[in-house]
Amino acid sequence: MVRLPRYYSPMTQVVLVGLVCFLCPGMFNALNGMGGGGQVDRTTGNNANTALYSTFIVFGIAGGSIVNLCGVRWTIAISGLTYALYSGSYIYLNHTGSGSFTIAAGALLGVGAGIMWAAQGMIMVSYPREEEKGRYIAVFWIIFNLGGMLGGILPFAINYHSDTDSLSDGVYIAFVVLECLGSVLGLALAPPSKVVRDDGSSVVLVKYTNAGREAIEIVKLFLNPLMLALLPMCFTSNFFYSYQFGPVNASIFNLRTRGFNNIFYWGAQMVGAYALSFLLDNTRMTRRKRGLIAFAIVAVFFNVVWGGTLKMQLKYTHGP
Repeated sequence: MVRLPRYYSPMTQVVLVGLVCFLCPGMFNALNGMGGGGQVDRTTGNNANTALYSTFIVFGIAGGSIVNLCGVRWTIAISGLTYALYSGSYIYLNHTGSGSFTIAAGALLGVGAGIMWAAQGMIMVSYPREEEKGRYIAVFWIIFNLGGMLGGILPFAINYHSDTDSLSDGVYIAFVVLECLGSVLGLALAPPSKVVRDDGSSVVLVKYTNAGREAIEIVKLFLNPLMLALLPMCFTSNFFYSYQFGPVNASIFNLRTRGFNNIFYWGAQMVGAYALSFLLDNTRMTRRKRGLIAFAIVAVFFNVVWGGTLKMQLKYTHGP
C-alpha cells in the first residue's frame, strides 16, 4: 500500500507548488514556446515579452521582500492570476488586432512572475533537508515541466486538422482555465510555520517585519561576491528563450509541429532534472564537488546544443 505524505510535510508542499507552477508558469512556457504567443505576427508577442521581463527584473529582486511580508499563499495565488490575464489577452488580440492589452498584460505578468518565483524559491531552498534538495528540486521540475508538455499537446491536438498559423480562441481559453485553477490551488499551501519535516524539525525562516529592513537585506545581496558570481550563470539560463522560441520554432515549423517540439523540449528538462538529482544528493561527495561536476555536465550539454544550433543557423543564413 502506497503511503501518502502528510499534508504539512515538505514533500506535500513541494508537490503543491509544483502543481501551481504546472498550471501557471508551465502553461505560459507552452504558450511562449509557440513563438509570438502562437500568433502569425510575432511583433505583439515580442513586445509583450519585453514588457514582461522589464518588470520581472524589478519584481524578481523585490519579490522576496513581498513574500516575506505577505506570506506564500496569497502571493502565489494572486500572482497566478496574472498568467491567466496574459493568456486571455490573446483572445482580445485575435478579435481586435490591437496588441496594447497584451503588452500591458505582459508587464503585469512580469510583476506576478517575479513574486511567484521568489515564493517558489523560498519553499525549495528552506523546506527540504540538505541531503534531500536535489530530489525535491527534481520532483518540482518534473511536475512543473509537465505543464509545458501538456501545453504543447493542446495546440498540437486542437489544431491538428487546421491550416491556420495562429492559435484559436479555444486553445487560449483552455490556458486561461488551467491558469485560474493554478491560482486557486495556491491557497492550498500551508503556512511555513506549520511545515514539519519527517525528522520532526521545523522549517526555519528569517522573517522581517518592515519594508525598510527588507530593502537593506536586498542591497546586501548585491554586495556579496558569491551572489554576484552567480549572475553569469543566471543569464545563460534564460537569454536563449527568445531565439529558440522565435527564430527557430516559430519560423521553421508550423503550428502543429511547434506544439510537438514543445513536448520534447520541456520533457527533456524533466529527464535532466531527475538524472542530476542523484548526483546532487550524493552525500559521499562534498557540496562543492557535486556542484562543480553538475556544472561541468550542464556546460557540456549547453555547448553541444549551441554547436548544433550554429550549424542549423548557418544553413538558413547562407542557404543549403
